[in-house]
Amino acid sequence: MKHSLSDQKPIFQQIRERIEEAILDGVLQPEDRVPSTNEFAKEYQINPATAGKGVNELVDKGVIYKKRGVGMFVSEDAREILVKERKEHFSRQYIEPLKAEARRLGINEDDLRKML
Repeated sequence: MKHSLSDQKPIFQQIRERIEEAILDGVLQPEDRVPSTNEFAKEYQINPATAGKGVNELVDKGVIYKKRGVGMFVSEDAREILVKERKEHFSRQYIEPLKAEARRLGINEDDLRKML
C-alpha cells in the first residue's frame, strides 16, 4: 500500500483513499487486517493521530472495524458500501450535470445514449 503522499490533499484523506482503493481493487479482502495507525505513521512519517483520522472515517462508515487489542479489519460488506458511495458520487459529479447540459442543448435521451 506504500505510495508517496501528495501535497494536493489532506494526509488523512489520502490514507482513507488508499485503504478504499485497496478494498475496491481486491488487495484487501473481507476480514483482512488493515495496517494500524502506528504502522501508517511509521511508513509515511506522519503523526498517528493524522492516520487515525482517515482510518476512523472508514470505521464510522462500517468499511472497517476494530477488534480491541488485535487490530482493524475489513468488514464483510466493505466493498458494497464503497461501491454504493462511489456510484452516488459519480451520479452527482458527472451524470446529473451531463443530463442538465443535455436538456439545455435540447439533446433527447436517445441521442444522449448514442453519444455515450
